[in-house]
Amino acid sequence: MNSLISPRLQPSEPDHYATLGLDRRCTPAQIRDAYRLLAKRFHPDVNQTSADAMARTQELNAAYEILSDVERREDYDRERETQRKSATPRSKIDRNISEDVNLQIEEFLRGTTLDVRVNDPANPNGPETYQLTVPPETAPGTRFRLPREEPFVGGFVLVRLKVLPGFRFKTRGADLRCDLRIKAERAAQGGTEMVVGATGQRLHVQIPKGVGRGEVIRLANEGLPKPRGGRGDLLVRIVYRPEVRITRTSGR
Repeated sequence: MNSLISPRLQPSEPDHYATLGLDRRCTPAQIRDAYRLLAKRFHPDVNQTSADAMARTQELNAAYEILSDVERREDYDRERETQRKSATPRSKIDRNISEDVNLQIEEFLRGTTLDVRVNDPANPNGPETYQLTVPPETAPGTRFRLPREEPFVGGFVLVRLKVLPGFRFKTRGADLRCDLRIKAERAAQGGTEMVVGATGQRLHVQIPKGVGRGEVIRLANEGLPKPRGGRGDLLVRIVYRPEVRITRTSGR
């Protein structure tokens, strides 16, 4: 073998692992076995009519000389990794910024206007200010893209709308949930109660006779806007305390 072969990876040097048909995780035994098999197959004495046999044998010898030596193989692997990293194109400057904003339930229904201010140290022009108009009947989860100014042309401020947690309602998708506390007498007799809806209006809730605790009454189209139009429902959970009377047993 040629002892003058350098372990340094030259730009035009072939992949020695590929030359032996191996991957980078191969063991020394696999390197030895692959070399012996291929050297025998491509030996010039066996392939006297092949013009490529000599070149192929030289490639095998070079690959084996480097990969069979622990230190030279480590140098070779490090050099390959360095070249791989230097050949990887640098990623473009990230011009996009993502941010969530919490809106009140009423703002999803009636719409609102927001000022969006961006303080990006990479912007030599200072803070960026944008205005975001949220139309009426906008669904939670809606995303808006605000085009950025110089020097970030082509980038966006990506704003996602979320529901601000409140004490009156719990949200699940486009549906709203609330509790309605009533007296045990109302639960027994049934009748009409009132709840305040998402926009502040008073809504009638028809209580069925003998309603159970935790039973849910659905008020259609009184929830939040849906992504494809329409509104979700208001789910009213009935809460009451059953009447309990405890008396002393007579005669004791």
